[in-house]
Amino acid sequence: MSAKAKRTIVAWLLLLPLIVLVFFPFAVMFLTAVKPADEVLQPTWWPSDFAWSNFLTMWSEANFGPALLNSLYVSILSTLLALVVSIPAAYALSRFRFAGRGFFRQFLLVTQMLSPIVLVIGLFRLIVWLGLIDNVNSLVFLYAAFNIAFSVWMLQSYFATIPRELEEAAWMEGASPATALVKVFLPLAVPAITVTAIFSFINAWNEFVIALTMLRRQESYTLPIQIFSLVSGRYTVEWTNVMAATFVATIPVAIIFACLQRYLVRGLALGAVK
Repeated sequence: MSAKAKRTIVAWLLLLPLIVLVFFPFAVMFLTAVKPADEVLQPTWWPSDFAWSNFLTMWSEANFGPALLNSLYVSILSTLLALVVSIPAAYALSRFRFAGRGFFRQFLLVTQMLSPIVLVIGLFRLIVWLGLIDNVNSLVFLYAAFNIAFSVWMLQSYFATIPRELEEAAWMEGASPATALVKVFLPLAVPAITVTAIFSFINAWNEFVIALTMLRRQESYTLPIQIFSLVSGRYTVEWTNVMAATFVATIPVAIIFACLQRYLVRGLALGAVK
């Protein structure tokens, strides 16, 4: 056996406990979702028969389709809105020196210490005053607002690693500052923007407290609230529906990670070096 093969085997053996730990919850969700209803509470791991129809039942009985669309709508728009505001702010922090710059950076850091639960009552009164209660668009603006500080803090530290000389070279070639920003700077910042977008999307996708406070009708529920409604206030809980809905709710995030994995690794690695 070659030395490379031995290193590969050792590496996989060292990673095995982590792999088991990460995939164990997903295995439990999937196996419970495909069990017959009368076997859910039995002390057996493997179902006697794979009830694939549980996913169809869940989709029709749990109002999963509208909740999935609402979550995608809220998460995508809030992420885009946060990036539109954060990229210019992070660029200004990394490229310009101005009065109050240090204070503003510290202010962004302090805001990350505030939990949404602390602000939820004030936010609720604000949304009621604006007439946006039970409106998914209210979540778009609230999630974007909570993600902006994180996005600016993350992006500005990466933007500072991009040499200013590249933009100056573009200026010397006749490009305007705006052209240099769009054609030179932003392409180099794609890994950081992608990583920030992923984290912002996940924060919006998984958020529960604000959505529970602002939404009233089932038609406007996002996925966390819709899955919660399958358990809350019921005499009997259909665990097959709950686990099937939870398992399917993880698929969009898994797809995003799979498609953007190379940007994620590159952005995290390069952003750590200044």
